[in-house]
Amino acid sequence: MITDFKNKTAVLTGAGSGFGLECARIGAKLGMNLVLADVQQDALDKTVAEMQAAGAPVLAMRVDVSKADQMQALADAAFARFGAPHFVFNNAGVGAGGLIWENSLQDWEWVLGVNLMGVVHGVRLFTPMMLAAAEADPAYRGHIVNTASMAGLLNAPNMGVYNVSKHAVVSLTETLYQDLSLVSDQVSASVLCPYFVATGINDSQRNRPDGLQPDKPTRSQLIGQAMIGKAVSSGKVTAAEVAQKVFDAVVAGQFYIYSHPKSIGSVQTRMEDVLQARNPTDPFAQKPELGVELKKALRGA
Repeated sequence: MITDFKNKTAVLTGAGSGFGLECARIGAKLGMNLVLADVQQDALDKTVAEMQAAGAPVLAMRVDVSKADQMQALADAAFARFGAPHFVFNNAGVGAGGLIWENSLQDWEWVLGVNLMGVVHGVRLFTPMMLAAAEADPAYRGHIVNTASMAGLLNAPNMGVYNVSKHAVVSLTETLYQDLSLVSDQVSASVLCPYFVATGINDSQRNRPDGLQPDKPTRSQLIGQAMIGKAVSSGKVTAAEVAQKVFDAVVAGQFYIYSHPKSIGSVQTRMEDVLQARNPTDPFAQKPELGVELKKALRGA
């Protein structure tokens, strides 16, 4: 586990907003070297200016994490500037909703490209670097944090493409944790599973590439976007609070990181469904009025 962050290097994707930005702020306060990546240039520029003003050594690159060549360029530049990182935060993510059969091929390519392949690229490029550093230096400690979501442990309706991407990240990270433990005691991993937190993810369509633009959104997608927007904007837990939980978890060597520990009850219900081979529990059992509202909206009644 890492307890001393000073002069250590952190790689953060999605650094222009949300958890990436807040983790960068904590990293700057702790005296870390920061490798900052984001697909939105103006947001990245603002983060860089703030971190440099705080005195942090910064390497910044505009990166679409779904693109293997761009992630390779980031990894090469990070290693050339700072050597192997000690902390990799595969955080970049986008959101999309709607009934699962209404998601277009472009929806699947965009969401899986960023949310899943972005993490895949981060893991396959930075983990070997970190393991090599660990082998060369018994004092080296490294940690990888992949951002999933409570949607990686639950399956809320009308959010299928997002759920699929985040379940994959949870699976990838649990496997990464086990695989690392086979080969090293110096490098480990955690998975961040936030619930609804105001991060800007509900506005992620702003960064959707031209080739993956959707056709006219369906009614279910508009309803999904409105519901997610409402839930995210009314969230009581801040991105800054979640970022602090991430750093605390790294120090504690904690694998699962939750923004809303109370929401784990829904995960328990899902697991009991699996264990008892019973049909999935109504996700709106605690708030039936939401289920009624969603059904009514989708059926146009």
